[in-house]
Amino acid sequence: MTTNESRLPRFHLAMTVDDLSAAKEFYGESMGCAQGRSDATWVDWNLRGHQFVTHLAPRIESAAHNPVDGHNVPVPHFGLILTIPEFHELADRLRAAGTKFVIEPYLRFEGQVGEQWTMFLHDPAGNALEFKAFADDSQVFAV
Repeated sequence: MTTNESRLPRFHLAMTVDDLSAAKEFYGESMGCAQGRSDATWVDWNLRGHQFVTHLAPRIESAAHNPVDGHNVPVPHFGLILTIPEFHELADRLRAAGTKFVIEPYLRFEGQVGEQWTMFLHDPAGNALEFKAFADDSQVFAV
């Protein structure tokens, strides 16, 4: 995606990782993100048109979880809302890479407002990620 293709503002998010080589393998190989600029202590990634940066820093353990739909959802977390085909393509890619899911891909709110596929996982540094896909994208903020 080029700058002119984006209809919504793009986000910039910087997260800590404790191993840049593991981050490069996970975000570059497993996730399929293109690598941008980098230095000895950081790497820019193209996360589907968003600027995501991994910065080398000591690991900070976080054990916070909230109960959602009978699952323990890790907090904090971040991710993207994808199309349904993109969601399943990413889930298959992550499975093929041997990624262990915190919450396996599943369908929430089936047949209801806000029906969505969702999955949770950790990157090698322990950062929690969620990816989701709505059956009807107009319902992303529906109540």
